[in-house]
Amino acid sequence: MDMLVKLYDLPDDAAVLAVTEAAGIVVRRPMAYEKPKVLGFVDKTFGQAARGWRSECDVAFAHLPISCYIGIAQNKIIAFACYNVTAKGMFGPVGVAEESRAQGIGKAVLVRCLAAMRADGYAYAVIGHVGSAAFFERSVGAIAIPGSTPGIYPPNIT
Repeated sequence: MDMLVKLYDLPDDAAVLAVTEAAGIVVRRPMAYEKPKVLGFVDKTFGQAARGWRSECDVAFAHLPISCYIGIAQNKIIAFACYNVTAKGMFGPVGVAEESRAQGIGKAVLVRCLAAMRADGYAYAVIGHVGSAAFFERSVGAIAIPGSTPGIYPPNIT
């Protein structure tokens, strides 16, 4: 299922980031030279459970500015989120290391990506192939798009 979010009605990103900053977590775009570390984090943390995420994250580094945000705690990547990688106007993938969940970092990287999309002129974003609809509903007021399964994603190539 895909979801739709109104970018003109996002939560205040300063308030969202204040939560993570208070916990010592930095949310920022990665630099080009950090690409191997970000892709390594995606591989190591999500592996086969998130087929395609590494490739989508790789595409984010082909954009200028890079269409990815990362969360960093104690000099380690703990989260990532990308946008405009599978298709223009789409958010995702997003992932948070299991031991770092429930600290607001997922919402922070989500909101930063969506705010960047809004700054690029988008009014709406599609959140592709959602795993946890409740998270996106609660975090940014996203709504389900009827008939969006499997969406733009073709069957897996073997």
